Amino acid sequence: MENNMAFTIPAWVPEGAQRYLAHTETGRSIRDIARSAGCHASTILRQIRRIEMRRDDPLVDAALQSLAETHFSVSECADGPTSGSENAVEEEFENEALRVLRRLSETGSVLAVAEEMDKAVVVRDTGNAGATRTAVVECRIAQALALKDWITCDSPGRISRYRISAAGRTALSHLIAKAENKARAGTDFGFAEAQSSFQGKPSGGSAERVKRIRYSAVESPLIALSRRRDRDGKPFLDDSLVSAGERLREDFELAQIGPPVSQNWDRFLTTGGRSSFASESHGGKGASDAKDRVARALSDLGPGLSDVALRCCCYLEGLELAEKRMGWSARSGKIVLRIALQRLKRHYQEQAERDRMIG
Repeated sequence: MENNMAFTIPAWVPEGAQRYLAHTETGRSIRDIARSAGCHASTILRQIRRIEMRRDDPLVDAALQSLAETHFSVSECADGPTSGSENAVEEEFENEALRVLRRLSETGSVLAVAEEMDKAVVVRDTGNAGATRTAVVECRIAQALALKDWITCDSPGRISRYRISAAGRTALSHLIAKAENKARAGTDFGFAEAQSSFQGKPSGGSAERVKRIRYSAVESPLIALSRRRDRDGKPFLDDSLVSAGERLREDFELAQIGPPVSQNWDRFLTTGGRSSFASESHGGKGASDAKDRVARALSDLGPGLSDVALRCCCYLEGLELAEKRMGWSARSGKIVLRIALQRLKRHYQEQAERDRMIG
């Protein structure tokens, strides 16, 4: 393989990893890389050694192997990706990173990765030896997060558990800010685009309507509410109700990934001017099972209950804000939310029973 061949590599790959791959995959000398980078050879050497030491991490090792196979081959050199495809890869990574890091930032959450599995899961400890799955993650996305040092694993094994790092929390703040800036500028793509499409058009020319859904909260209102205790010391929301709400939120987030598909969730809001709760057809090429599941669940809840479920579980509006938006009295929102979650739990149980009968 010629050392002067031009290879491409995704922009999200950390600088140290790019230089490591340039050295190990193309045979470029450390001094040559240092001259190109305009730094001392010892700096490049330290970066390469650090990456090599991190290969004990299964996700980091897999990420480097994948990058070597995908971006350091003769065919890749000859038919390198276009700038458009590079932008699409970067956009997809940021979309997924935002979704996964937000979940990992929740108290007690870890990313569990099993050997030889193509997907990982984010689970959150709910106490009493219980755990709730809050997200499903493609392993290639998990590998990228590990390579960027946004997630770390103390003890890799047959099932490795990763937690969000300090760098990951900083990255999450930047990604949230970037998504919000895109939404405000009206140049949304990917996650921000899907986000803005849920907002609908402002009613009555109100600027506040456009900013109603910001989806920037780190922790779900359900988690905070589940910590509250009643007079008997029992959680206001038990694990089964929180799980039902988290399941709705996961489907909602999955529905936003991939090619943008028009979906007006505001028809499930009292202020959205709904005319019917019948689920709209999703027969087009951009149809998503996740969108259908969300639509069926909200339709089953009906007016009022679908409002609070959509706002608090999916849009992550706080209870006080939801009460204000819907014109409810103070502290009534948590009661309605609990009723909505009870109905939602029943919906999923009935759906599972129907699936069993069909199967």
